[in-house]
Amino acid sequence: MITEIGIVAGEIWHFLDDHGEVMLSDLLLGIEKPKEVILMSLGWLAREGHVVVWFENGDYKINLRKG
Repeated sequence: MITEIGIVAGEIWHFLDDHGEVMLSDLLLGIEKPKEVILMSLGWLAREGHVVVWFENGDYKINLRKG
């Protein structure tokens, strides 16, 4: 499972690199993996400091951390 989470984390990173700031709902539509795996991968990226996640207007926004 940890391998799948790592692979999806890479897909999320590339998606954000291509699209910039996105809503969680758009990320879930853009990455064709189970929602649970996407959320675990996103949590891993957030914990490692690679992404910033915040709540705004009823949805979560996600962006790659700059710098």
